[in-house]
Amino acid sequence: MPPIIEQSAKARLITDAPHHKAVSVTLRYDGADPLAMRIVFPPEVSLDHDEVIWAFARDLLESGLRLPSGHGDVQVWPCGRAQTILEFHSREGVAMVQFDSTPLHRFLESSYSMVPAGEERHDIEVENELGKLLHRT
Repeated sequence: MPPIIEQSAKARLITDAPHHKAVSVTLRYDGADPLAMRIVFPPEVSLDHDEVIWAFARDLLESGLRLPSGHGDVQVWPCGRAQTILEFHSREGVAMVQFDSTPLHRFLESSYSMVPAGEERHDIEVENELGKLLHRT
């Protein structure tokens, strides 16, 4: 079973309200899905009161820490020198979440320690080939 990295982080939900709501989220990286990062939001910030998990490309987070990145459901961009914004689009609407950049950088570095850049597809190819061998018997 591939290892999983989980790290707690503080985020601020950006809304029309005068004060942004602080929320604790979990950043998750699973070696079994090495191209993706996940952010787990607690039930209290969900419309249906269930935990919400957003998955997106690891390289999107990496590039979004430096410059505006992403098209479609997830977009990431730096906000000043020490903050990063993640914007999530769904049928229900748009959520904007602000993070301190340092925990995101640390989390990204941990993921690259587990699965180095460029090795993601190699791991998937090895698993696919092993699966083929197992199905032949």
